[in-house]
Amino acid sequence: MPLKDHSRKYDIVVFGATGYTGHRVAQHIASQFPINLRWAIAGRSEAKLHEIAQECEKINPDRTQPQIEICNLNQEEVDSLAKTSFVLITCVGPFAKHGEFAYKACANHGTHYLDTTGEAPFTKSMIQKYENAAKTSGAIMLSQVAVQSAPADIITWTLAKNLKEKLDADTGKVTVVTSIDSAPSGGTIASALSLFETFSLSQIRNAFKPYNFSPVANPTRRPRDPSNFLTPLTGLRTLPDLGRVTTSIANRVDGNIVERSWGLHQTLPSLRARVAYGPHFSWAEYASAPSALQGAAGHLGLMVGGAVLTLLPPVRWLVKKFVFAPGSGPSVEAAKNDSVVFRAVAEPDPPKEGKRAFGQAEYHGSMYTFTAVLNSQAALTILEDKLDLEGGCYTPACLGQGYIDRLAKQGFAIKSEIRE
Repeated sequence: MPLKDHSRKYDIVVFGATGYTGHRVAQHIASQFPINLRWAIAGRSEAKLHEIAQECEKINPDRTQPQIEICNLNQEEVDSLAKTSFVLITCVGPFAKHGEFAYKACANHGTHYLDTTGEAPFTKSMIQKYENAAKTSGAIMLSQVAVQSAPADIITWTLAKNLKEKLDADTGKVTVVTSIDSAPSGGTIASALSLFETFSLSQIRNAFKPYNFSPVANPTRRPRDPSNFLTPLTGLRTLPDLGRVTTSIANRVDGNIVERSWGLHQTLPSLRARVAYGPHFSWAEYASAPSALQGAAGHLGLMVGGAVLTLLPPVRWLVKKFVFAPGSGPSVEAAKNDSVVFRAVAEPDPPKEGKRAFGQAEYHGSMYTFTAVLNSQAALTILEDKLDLEGGCYTPACLGQGYIDRLAKQGFAIKSEIRE
């Protein structure tokens, strides 16, 4: 498909291209995007940017090569960078510390925005501060276009679409189960820890309240999944179609984005025309538990580890000291066997004789390469598709079927069926 005409110098700028994830975004664009794409890689280190540019040329010498833009972390320079680009992908974290420069610049100057954060308090703060500016400028703003939280969001959208097309039904309860085998990068760990340095505990708690990201309230309370008297201690449940599950660290991070998708599809006619989730929508995510022992251990680890990191700053200092530094992470060799599998069930509202939509999707390879794919293909969707979106703060699901089809070609295909 042809790229959209616009007056900007670049189609895409990758901001933070020398970082662990930004490097992979640049690699993916160099290998997969149209050769006439006008693009740039941006960051603070000119020497490192030249290394990335040379690598991109080796990947595909026949394509238009990236220009280099030196940009330091101050508002004036990031404003100037944003004005040059139609779409800006930012990988500069921790976002709680460094992310606002790019978000503000794009919202104010009409530059479509994508980021790799999983920091829910940051995302919430940016929506509150800059959504009106984005609506005025026409900028499409998309946060958490990463393993957290794009896959859960678009799988939920796919199941809701399937229920509407196959059963002419709204979507009620959706349950997602994730099984992931991957090690975090230094940037991921630094981002998680930086939340405590930037936001108060009350701000962090508030960012994880159900439907707090949605533009409209949802008074529905999700029916409790099957459990027993040990569930509060072990986190273990056994769910139809999904098997044994336990507590997921991603439940509220992903839930925020999915619930915002619900609210946007409830309120915006252009989105509602594609998929209407339904007025009684509810959502939860769990982690797969291969055994009861593993599931209980994972649950207790999250409960105890979360409390310790929250209440004991010296522990956060030790974690920073002895894990990957920001900008580093697992080697390419170590990450090549990583994988993630998503399984999900969506129930129609009202019930349809036991019928429900089941979906599954998986990705094999580095989770940071997967994040690069998610961001880059979202940018290409904005560049090529007629989205019928005005300026504002959106979610990955708002990009629709064109985005999902692009991801399928990159190894993340969502299989969905109606079960009885």
